[in-house]
Amino acid sequence: MHALLDHRAAVQSSAAVLSRLRDASPRVHCITNTVAQNFTANVLLAVGAQPSMTVSPEEVAAFAASADAVLINLGTFGRERAGSIGLAVTAAVTAGRPWALDPVLIDRSPFRANLARDLMGRGPAAMRLNAAEFEALAGVPATADRVTAFAAEHTMTVTLSGAVDLVADGRRCVTLTNGHPLMAAITAMGCAASALVAACLAVEADRWQASLAAMTIFGIAGEQAGERSQGPGSFAVNFIDALHQLDATALIDRARVS
Repeated sequence: MHALLDHRAAVQSSAAVLSRLRDASPRVHCITNTVAQNFTANVLLAVGAQPSMTVSPEEVAAFAASADAVLINLGTFGRERAGSIGLAVTAAVTAGRPWALDPVLIDRSPFRANLARDLMGRGPAAMRLNAAEFEALAGVPATADRVTAFAAEHTMTVTLSGAVDLVADGRRCVTLTNGHPLMAAITAMGCAASALVAACLAVEADRWQASLAAMTIFGIAGEQAGERSQGPGSFAVNFIDALHQLDATALIDRARVS
């Protein structure tokens, strides 16, 4: 059974998370899709976080251990990267750092799907994925009840991205309807959203609230960028600007959480 939620309080808490991001400037180490690295780094910088991206086996553990949070994204994949992922997760867990999982395209590749299942047993604080990826991982359709049950079983927060985003942790489940259609026309948007989840985990101990804050921030920035863009090219630039300019007041005014 889902807990009764005060949605306004959840939105206000999301605004507080945004303010803490600006103040704390957390370091976020990202193992992510090579196509997404530049955009993801700029998204993190726009909200006040400090990104790092190395996947070198010689140094990835040191970067992960000294970061405030870690993102593991399975986008651009290979055996060397898989080894670096293992080193980074071990370092993050040993150092007590929260880490987020983005199991990109596991519905297309059994190798990465098996790795995602192994990583699920290593204590990710949060996971962001789409419906096809969830169904490949969980073996059931991506309904609200099943996502909530999956989150409870694995003691994590699960964010299901789509036209409507869903954030669940086993006790709480909300949907978010901020965003803009042009978000689907830009590469790396999902990867960057997962990095923002990791950044919010660095400043918010409540994993569900951190994930909700990240997706609210991301969706509102997308909405604002879409209002002044002529197409995907201008949208990408306007999105970074919107993130940089977003404040707590605008977030509270524009958030659509139910």
